[in-house]
Amino acid sequence: MQDTRKLYVKSFGCQMNVYDAQRMADTLAKEGYVETQDPADADLVILNTCHIREKAAEKVYSELGRLRKAKQETGSDTMIAVAGCVAQAEGAEIMKRAPVVDLVVGPQSYHRLPEMLARARDGKRVVDTEFPTEDKFDHLPAPSLAATKKRGPTAFVTVQEGCDKFCTFCVVPYTRGAEVSRPVAKIVGEARALVAQGVREITLIGQNVNAFHGEGPDGRTWGLGRLLEELAGIDRLERLRYTTSHPRDMDDGLIAAHRDLPQLMPYLHLPVQSGSDRVLAAMNRKHGRDLYFGIIDKLRAVRPDIALSSDFIVGFPGETDAEFEETLDLAERVGFASAYSFKYSSRPGTPAAEHDHQVPEDVKSERLARLHKVLEASKTAFDRSLKGRRFDILLEKPGRLPGQLIGRSPYLQSVVVTAPHLHIGDFVTVDITDVGPNSLAGRIVEDVEDQGRMSDRPLAAMEA
Repeated sequence: MQDTRKLYVKSFGCQMNVYDAQRMADTLAKEGYVETQDPADADLVILNTCHIREKAAEKVYSELGRLRKAKQETGSDTMIAVAGCVAQAEGAEIMKRAPVVDLVVGPQSYHRLPEMLARARDGKRVVDTEFPTEDKFDHLPAPSLAATKKRGPTAFVTVQEGCDKFCTFCVVPYTRGAEVSRPVAKIVGEARALVAQGVREITLIGQNVNAFHGEGPDGRTWGLGRLLEELAGIDRLERLRYTTSHPRDMDDGLIAAHRDLPQLMPYLHLPVQSGSDRVLAAMNRKHGRDLYFGIIDKLRAVRPDIALSSDFIVGFPGETDAEFEETLDLAERVGFASAYSFKYSSRPGTPAAEHDHQVPEDVKSERLARLHKVLEASKTAFDRSLKGRRFDILLEKPGRLPGQLIGRSPYLQSVVVTAPHLHIGDFVTVDITDVGPNSLAGRIVEDVEDQGRMSDRPLAAMEA
């Protein structure tokens, strides 16, 4: 009988890392590992890392320092692994700076974790940051029913990895490799298996998810719009989303999917980064503001209720006051429902890091504060516009009070309802009664037929 070991995984950064963390846990479950939420209780700790910004990388070293101190104080023999993009970029440096680390594994190699752990247990510190010739997805086990139930009625599915865009500020092409798309049949098979285990909403993910160009069952190359159409045909898969997209890859087929597929939620994350054409060219974004506005116009024409979110970088090298004002103008004109804004962070090895005209830190901070004010006002206005609206929410987790459940709106906001007779995984129609800074409040519409209509489960077990 296999000994039970405990696994603690901490993920930093994007949804890709959340997905990767789950697949690492699924892989190690076959080796007798069960997940724990307490690193002090773990036989193996994995830090699944992000390398997009400098602070994200430094957080990893801080976390390693805490783990080293805890091991010294308790005398434990907990193994420590670093995975993800920092591992890919700085494998040798991690081993040098953090002797507490037993193994380093890049994001394309984590299907090899069992054999790496076996070598590390023999006292050999292991680094695997190669880009393997085999497809890791062919070697990853499907999640167990218990694991899927624990994760809830929503799931991520990776359809595309890597990036060929080479934005001058970004390390992703160097840490995740070239753009590669999974075959349609494998994606659909994974989605069907998740739905059979109770999942009702799937988010397709990739570094540039809308650059998807996978081989279809007909032998032809399918784009993301065609893939979404295929997935929409899966019985009991009620919702579809995708992230993160690049403006250059928003083709007419994908825009048409927003018009034609009711399962595709009216919410799109489309990073623009800057409102200045000159800055966008310096970033090597391969699009300008007019192209971005054109995409928004097309989307709103086919799906008037669509909401947008985006990413912004302020203080990119050489950005002038006038160019920053163009970013403010773009943000105000689009009216984003949500957005993420950051000060430019120099990443070693990227072209922008070598730029002579770095923007002073105090200027970046002032610009970020101004942009944040505009974006926050836009978000608040959007949230308030939903008061009195009626829509379906997917119940995902318990609330803080007895009888409360928290669902997710079509626009990804948390919606709190009192629903002691319903279950996690149910859909319920609600009227939005109040708007808070971090969530909406909803009242169940009692006269709508078939409330909780997805309760024909395997999902019933998700209440546990």
